[in-house]
Amino acid sequence: MVSFGSHVDFSVPHIKIRDLNKYYDGQDQQIHALKNINLDIPQGKIFGIIGKSGAGKSSLIRTLNGLEGISEGSIHIHQQNLAELSHAELIQTRQRIGMIFQHFNLMSAKTVWDNVALPLKIAHVDKAEIETRVNDVLDLVGLGNKAHNYPSQLSGGQKQRVGIARALVHHPEILLCDEATSALDPESTSVVLSLLKKINRELGITIVLITHEMQVIREICDQVVVIEHGEIVESGQVWSVFSQPQQKITQELLNLEQLDLPFPVHTEMQQDSTHSILKLRYETDPKNSPDLVELFQVFEESVHLYQSHIDNIQNHLIGTLIVGTEQTHLDLHNLQERLKHQIAQIEVLGYARPTD
Repeated sequence: MVSFGSHVDFSVPHIKIRDLNKYYDGQDQQIHALKNINLDIPQGKIFGIIGKSGAGKSSLIRTLNGLEGISEGSIHIHQQNLAELSHAELIQTRQRIGMIFQHFNLMSAKTVWDNVALPLKIAHVDKAEIETRVNDVLDLVGLGNKAHNYPSQLSGGQKQRVGIARALVHHPEILLCDEATSALDPESTSVVLSLLKKINRELGITIVLITHEMQVIREICDQVVVIEHGEIVESGQVWSVFSQPQQKITQELLNLEQLDLPFPVHTEMQQDSTHSILKLRYETDPKNSPDLVELFQVFEESVHLYQSHIDNIQNHLIGTLIVGTEQTHLDLHNLQERLKHQIAQIEVLGYARPTD
């Protein structure tokens, strides 16, 4: 089995970013693409960076291997400041950082084997070593039988696995993934994500991935940061961010449930409103899911369950209940206090007359 991950030392961040700013020259003024970014990325973990298009995700990930220069601040990889490295040292550091791209970036006139071998040939690695490394990584990604095929003969998922093999052939310590699954169908996405988890688990490689898909974060990441307009607006363990999203952008990206009720819900109370519609969010371990009988007894009137959603993330149950109660004037603070042992957040979505 391939085994080239570096020794995992959790005592220091693998990547440390401090006060990072990035400016681009626009037509009329400078564009402030990254604003005071501070991050510690642990070694041997899968770290997700999520945001909408134009949020600054690509700029951030490209600064990590020197493809983009930084305007202010510092990036340390294993306590080496990238800005202080000579050209030769930067090239050497880049060889320890693999990169996977959204659109594969394969050379159509070369076979799978030659595409994977190309970085080693450019680095003048010994032919016997090239042979061993290329065969090993192709077996690792499950494409040993496709070595002599051309990219045009492969599916999208297979092309991305070739891209992963090429990124691994230098035996990197860090793997950067730039929207690695956004061009793939769901089945191929699942295969690629499973492969990335395997690489992280078996080789100890730190993986940093950017995406606009919260489902990708949910599937494989240990930690996540949310970036908007070049700033980090939310961060934490994936289960924590999923269970109590603090920012509007995070709630939009999560989009765990769409409110789909058979009656209109108004944000302001109407003259004929008879019910308050509430969203109850909870987070717990799988053995201690909420007791619904006990929960609903807290309410003074009948409670109707209209919608529910539950996820199991990093061994945490994260759920949402959409309920209606025949109370239009709630003491939300008192209700939250009485339910605090079962419910993390209560939100009034609006008011309705469900009997219409």
